[in-house]
Amino acid sequence: MPNKVLATLYTKGANGGILTFMETNEKPTFKKITKGYTFKVLLLVVLVLLLLIPLAMIRGIISERRHTADSAEADIMEAWGSRLLEAGPFITIPGIRLDEFRSVRQPFTLVVMPQKLNIKTDFKTEIRKRGIFSVPLFSSELSLSGVFDPDIAIASLLPNEQIFPAQAELVIALSSQKGIRKIGRALWNQRELFFQPGNQNINIIRREISSWDKSTSSVPGGGIHAVIPGFTDAKSNFDIAIAIQGGQLVRFMPVGQDTHVEISADWASPSFQGSFLPGSSNITYSSFDAVWDINYLSRDIPLFWRSESGSEGRDYATSMFGVNFFRAIDTYSLNTRAVKYAILFLIVPFLTLFLLEVFVRTRIHPVPYLLSGIGNVIFYLLLLSLSEQLPFYFAYTLSALAVTTMMTLYSRSLLSSWNKCWYMGLVMIISYILLYAVLNAESYALLIGSIGAFVIVGLVMFLTRKLNWYGAETAEIKENVNE
Repeated sequence: MPNKVLATLYTKGANGGILTFMETNEKPTFKKITKGYTFKVLLLVVLVLLLLIPLAMIRGIISERRHTADSAEADIMEAWGSRLLEAGPFITIPGIRLDEFRSVRQPFTLVVMPQKLNIKTDFKTEIRKRGIFSVPLFSSELSLSGVFDPDIAIASLLPNEQIFPAQAELVIALSSQKGIRKIGRALWNQRELFFQPGNQNINIIRREISSWDKSTSSVPGGGIHAVIPGFTDAKSNFDIAIAIQGGQLVRFMPVGQDTHVEISADWASPSFQGSFLPGSSNITYSSFDAVWDINYLSRDIPLFWRSESGSEGRDYATSMFGVNFFRAIDTYSLNTRAVKYAILFLIVPFLTLFLLEVFVRTRIHPVPYLLSGIGNVIFYLLLLSLSEQLPFYFAYTLSALAVTTMMTLYSRSLLSSWNKCWYMGLVMIISYILLYAVLNAESYALLIGSIGAFVIVGLVMFLTRKLNWYGAETAEIKENVNE
C-alpha cells in the first residue's frame, strides 16, 4: 500500500491478554497538498494578484493628485499670463474684390509676412507656489525686429482687387495678451507705433483651455495691433520691445522669410520642443541659451495670403517651436513609474521569505506573507505623500528605510534568530536601490529592469535546484514505503 503508513499497536485486554491490531494512519489528501511547497508557491501567486488591487488604487490616487497639481498650476499661470505662444509681427491690409459686373464687393484682408524677422529674449525664471503645488514662471523683454518688403504681395493683386494702404496695420498674435506688462518701444521706420489689444481676426494661434470635466478645448488666441503710419510698398524696418511674462513654456512661429531666434534663460533643464530644434545651444548648471535660423522653404507658412471675411483663420501651429521649462524631477511621473514596477518588488520579498522558510525549516503561515505584501504596498503610498512635501530623493530614502526596517524586524519575529533574517533587509535594500536606478535612468529603465528580473529568476533557480517541491511529508512517506 504505497499511500498508507502501517503501525502496530498493543493494548491490554480485559483477561490480561495482549490484543494486537493494525491501524491505518492515512493523512487527509487536502492536508498533504497544503504541506507541500508547490501549494505555498501557488498561494503566493494568488496573494500577489490580490495586492494588485491596492496598487491600482494607489495609481488612481497618483492620477488624482496630478490633476489637482495641474489645476493649481493652471490657476497660477492664468493669473500670471499663461503659456507664451507668439506669431508675428505681420502686416494686414484691408481690401475689396469686385465681381465682373463691378456691382458686388467682397471684402478680404491681405496678410504679409516679414522678409527678415529677429526674435531675442532673455528670460528670468521663478517658482510660484499655491499650497504644496508649484509652477515655473518667467518674465522677459521680448525683442522683435526685422524688415518688411510688401512689394511682391501687393503686385500679386488681381485687376478686380483693391487695397487700402492707409488702413494697414501691424499685428502680433499671442496665445493670451494677459502676459503683456508694457510696450518698451514700438518703432516703424523710426516712427512710433501705438498698439491696441486685438489680433484683427487673424487667428493663426489658438490656446487650450481645461474644463471642469478634465477635457480640453482650443479657442482663438489674442494679440495686439497698431496702425502703420505712412505705409507704402517700399521696404520698411521695425523694432519692437514688449515686457512679457508667462509660464511653463514658450513657442514662436517662424513667420519670416528668414527667421532668427535667440532664447536664453536662468534655467538649468530646458526641453527644446516643436518642429525645429536649435542650430546651436549651450546648457550649464544654472542657465541655457539657444539659437534657431529657419528659412521659409522649411515650413508651410506662405509669405502672404488673402484672408477672406468670415473665415476662421489658418492653423500653422505645427510649425511652432520653442522650449519647455522642464523640471528635472517630476514627482508624479516618478511615482507613476515606481508603481508600474511594483509587481516585481512584491514578488522579491515574497520569494525571500519563502526561501528563508525553506532553509530555516520553519513553517510560516500565509497571513505573515499577506502582511509583508501590504507593507511593501504601503511603501508607494509613503513615497507619494512624502514626495509632495520633500525632495524626491529624500522622500524615497525615508520610505525605503522605513519599509526595510519594518520588514527586517518582522522577519526576526517569524524566524528563530538574527542569523537569517538580516537577509531580508539586504534584499530589500538592493531592491530599492535597483528601483531608484530604474526611476532615474529613463532611457535605460527597460534594460535595467530586464537584467534585474533575469538575475532574480536565475538566483531563485540556483537556490532551489535541490528543493523537494512535494514537501518533507512526501519524502517521509516515500522513505517508509521503501522500508
